[in-house]
Amino acid sequence: MLTDKSTARGKLMSQYVCARITSMKGINIGLFEFDRHNAIYFFVLNADEHIYLRYGGRDAASASSYLDLASFELALETGLELHAAGTAAPPRAPKPAAEYPRDIALLNENVVARGRCVECHLIDDFRNQELEQHGHLDKLRSMYRSPDIKRLGLLLDVSRGLVVRKAKDAAAAAGIEAGDKITRLGETAVHTFGDLQFYYDRTPRDARSIELTVERDGSDRTMTLELPQQWWRTDISYRYWSVDPLVYFESRPLTVDEKHQHGLPIAGFASVVTKVDLAAALRGAHTLAVGDITRAVDGVDTDDVADSTDLFIKLRHRAGAKVTLDVLRDGEPLEIALQTGRQSFRK
Repeated sequence: MLTDKSTARGKLMSQYVCARITSMKGINIGLFEFDRHNAIYFFVLNADEHIYLRYGGRDAASASSYLDLASFELALETGLELHAAGTAAPPRAPKPAAEYPRDIALLNENVVARGRCVECHLIDDFRNQELEQHGHLDKLRSMYRSPDIKRLGLLLDVSRGLVVRKAKDAAAAAGIEAGDKITRLGETAVHTFGDLQFYYDRTPRDARSIELTVERDGSDRTMTLELPQQWWRTDISYRYWSVDPLVYFESRPLTVDEKHQHGLPIAGFASVVTKVDLAAALRGAHTLAVGDITRAVDGVDTDDVADSTDLFIKLRHRAGAKVTLDVLRDGEPLEIALQTGRQSFRK
């Protein structure tokens, strides 16, 4: 390892057997499950493959938003403490079923069987494509990964691990305060941001609340956080998902007053175009213009989840599909064809 063994971090790392994985080909991805668009991810485990904790995690802004050397050292210390606890530790959950990259048919065909490097992001992308082919893809769960805890009003003091630097919005309303240390999500102990993000990502997308336990002044307090609307929605542009339809525009949901003004259903996903990508013209994808009001897709104007036209297309249509938009331009109705695209990234 590159860390000087005489330093505090070096002394911690010297108590571990460190393994660097350069290809996922022979790795049990059922056991080592994580959001594979993380740039750095560590598992701290024992020889029996019991995972004590995870270190990693990111947001859309940066691959290192929640990573620094101080928090890494805390994770190493915690891993040693959990290992030393031995049989005094809480009961261990059963291991998940074993799964390997070769078990994902599309990944095996396009990567493994060709002798190519099995990169992390390819695993989830081909898995999603396979789920889509069989009609089992849940885009809220599989496409919108790792919801951003900042949408809950949780801002962490990264160098101190899961210590809250500032609480606002849902977190503040639940009673969480600066200085609290998050210790559990529901019934699951969390020791690092990697733990918190991993288990938060497993929250059912129709959930309305979550429970967080924090340590404050030496005692535990459990808080119920009400989840905001579309709490699962994050910027996924950096992921380059093959199953994410390219629509080449962005829109803003109309307000209730704007919907009244145009005689549109209040519960509908009508939205005003705020940005048109240059690629729309280059690829002949559509002829939308900024200021257009998109009010329906193939005659559908309401949805249980989507609150804008672009989100509706992303959730309810496959990449590569062609749809027809009902549009208001300067008050005049017209129909505009839109050809979505399918991304292909480092395949």
